[in-house]
Amino acid sequence: MEVITNILYYVVPFIVLLGILVFVHELGHFLVARALGVKVDEFSLGFGKELWGRDDKKGTRWKICAVPLGGYCKFFGDEDASSVAESEKLKDLSDDEKKHVFQLMPPSRRILIALAGPAANYLFAILVFATIFWSFGKMTFPPVVGEVIMGSAAEKAGILANDRILEINGKKINDFDDIRYEVDLAVDGKVNVVLQRGDDVKTLDFVLEKISNSEDGVEAVRPMLGVKSVNVVELDQKPLSLFEAFRDASIETWDITAATLRGVGQMLTGKRGGEDVGGIIRIAELSGDISKQSGWIDFVVFMALLSINLGLINLFPIPLLDGGHIVICFLEIIVGRELSSSFKEMLFRSGFVLIMALMIYATWNDVARLINRWFA
Repeated sequence: MEVITNILYYVVPFIVLLGILVFVHELGHFLVARALGVKVDEFSLGFGKELWGRDDKKGTRWKICAVPLGGYCKFFGDEDASSVAESEKLKDLSDDEKKHVFQLMPPSRRILIALAGPAANYLFAILVFATIFWSFGKMTFPPVVGEVIMGSAAEKAGILANDRILEINGKKINDFDDIRYEVDLAVDGKVNVVLQRGDDVKTLDFVLEKISNSEDGVEAVRPMLGVKSVNVVELDQKPLSLFEAFRDASIETWDITAATLRGVGQMLTGKRGGEDVGGIIRIAELSGDISKQSGWIDFVVFMALLSINLGLINLFPIPLLDGGHIVICFLEIIVGRELSSSFKEMLFRSGFVLIMALMIYATWNDVARLINRWFA
């Protein structure tokens, strides 16, 4: 029975979430490619053996495959799903057929097609946020503890995950950002914390521990409580106008992108560890936790957050990703000719090695995190 329950809470939501995000991303590529005259041979959700498929009137094979861990658009003339052209076969195409080959399109058009996938992910996130703001009001992140940092003042004081912080030093805490604000104002690092745990209200008095923290590229050691936010949201129940909803949704999307880029920059410069890097297992874990413990709005917000991350990651200048294709197109514009097939193949191979290394590292982090969770 427990196995069935875990499948319902962890596997099914994960497949639904990933399927929607991949569909949105690939649909962006598909629509712009079709509009610019590129023929699309396949639109696939998943990889491997085809489970279901049909052909549309323009010759595109729409299909669902057995391994639901991604998807792709395969353009006419491509060797595989990575949009690497079959150089020898392209020579045998007629002049009319060559007009519909992605690799033979002008670089400017290929850039638009490559940008369309990430743009679709960003547009999807903005639409989700705007719909929520317009229907239910702005989101706030509740002052609920998602994780307690090991060795922190919070751990030593006995604060646990899922505790809700009600007051700090007599000041009411309305959202998670208020925790940091009141902690920064604590005199001599002493705090009086009132929290709710289930039906019980507890009061704790303790001294903060200094923790190394990096923000905006500046490393600092300062007194901190030592807690991380939970992956849920609350709504203030004050719906915005349609204009305000889209405005604030765009700002929210930008803020999330900027925060993510800061985190990536800190990892690359060594100011932040790579333990927060997660992969497929982490996504499945979080989607399952949210499905099990929270409501549908939290799940939809989580989907929007992942959509932003998917769009942003695909813009990174790594061969095989959309950003890599964009960089190659810009190089061809600069040099005024197509780059050699051997050079592009070398780039794609190096990109594949880098992506596989990142996937292995993320999976290692995911497994280590799960082991720690099980023992905890």
